[in-house]
Amino acid sequence: MFSFVLDAIYATGIVATSPLWLYKMIRHGRYRSGIGERFGAVPIPGDRQRTIWIHGVSLGEINATRTLVAQLGQRLPEYKIVISSTTDTGIAAARRLYAPKHEVFHWPLDFSWATARAIKRIKPNLVVLMEGDIWPNFLAGCNKQNIPVAVVNARMSGDKGYPGYKKLGPLAAKLFNRLDAIGAQDEIYAERYESLGVDQSKIHVTGMMKFDSAEVSDTIDGETELALAMGLTSKDRLIVAGGTGPGEELILLDIFSRISKAHPKTRLAIVPRKPERFDEVAGFIKSAGWKLTRRSEHPDGAKDSVSSKAVILGDTMGELRKFYSLASCVFVGRSLAPMGGSDMIESAALAKPTAYGPYTFNFPQADALADNGCVRVADPDELEITLNHWLAKPELAAEAGRTARQYVLSLQGATGKNVEMLCELLERTADKNKA
Repeated sequence: MFSFVLDAIYATGIVATSPLWLYKMIRHGRYRSGIGERFGAVPIPGDRQRTIWIHGVSLGEINATRTLVAQLGQRLPEYKIVISSTTDTGIAAARRLYAPKHEVFHWPLDFSWATARAIKRIKPNLVVLMEGDIWPNFLAGCNKQNIPVAVVNARMSGDKGYPGYKKLGPLAAKLFNRLDAIGAQDEIYAERYESLGVDQSKIHVTGMMKFDSAEVSDTIDGETELALAMGLTSKDRLIVAGGTGPGEELILLDIFSRISKAHPKTRLAIVPRKPERFDEVAGFIKSAGWKLTRRSEHPDGAKDSVSSKAVILGDTMGELRKFYSLASCVFVGRSLAPMGGSDMIESAALAKPTAYGPYTFNFPQADALADNGCVRVADPDELEITLNHWLAKPELAAEAGRTARQYVLSLQGATGKNVEMLCELLERTADKNKA
């Protein structure tokens, strides 16, 4: 009965929001792919060996699965691993990282019949959810089939998630107790789950896996080719604005108009968070009076010359790390306005002096990183002061980058703890099935 009520609510929600998602489908090409998969017609694995299904909502969660997939593959080679995601950017990242070795598909909508269909086709022995994308009909379907479900890298924000679940009262406890294990990022998140009524034996503090997936290195494969294609030389100082959101590009272009006068050999590269904004940001750059160099128009090995005065637009997927590796300093976007922030661990792991704004509620690690080499700025004025400071004093910028990298290194190891938790869960399930 409860599933029927949820299905009715979901159907009403889809109808009510149809103008928005239809607009995005037509205007930006979103939601067009994987329609059948979203309704449960996911790929059937080519063989019937035991299967672990890993799900990450979007790009950030999928990137955080890299060490998990690698370590599970080493520890449990008899299991097939399949990966799903909800968003187009997540699917693109998963295919880039895992196809064709691992099946990649869209997460089904939480209609009871769609989730049941997907579960029946995959027949997973274990489902692993990244960070906490919890859906009641899916969990009910897994419980009905005695399929264990765990959350790894689990978090619960204090400003939105936790207060919202708290209002649900006993329903929140019922929902989360359908899970078999929760690997929380820290003690604070663990306490929030426990206070909602989750069985304490299911909660484990395993740490943040994003620190494990960060590539700690002085160089990135392909960075030399990227520099050549973008016309960057060893004398250039490059500011990289990564994962930017609406409104931030105009601020950065304004700041850069002054910084470039004080530091003439400085270049700016902007890498927007969402691909559907690439053309919009290209228009901003040209309207601000700058020459524009689009990465998509200058692939590796391109012979066309690039102006040393051009602003670079990173309008390709999967190259942000390469841009960061070339940077003299970094601004991590979606943080000057209340958009939640973008991942600052990537640039910190590369020992790049990294700044971000006050709005980073999607990245709780931002507070600790701000005490360990990174800089949180209050507004565009402080951002300009910080970038100017790093460009004027490269030795201090380098020290800030090294401090941030050392902090990232100190927090690695969460993946191994989560793998141990999942292996124990599989052993318990196997023993229960034998009994």
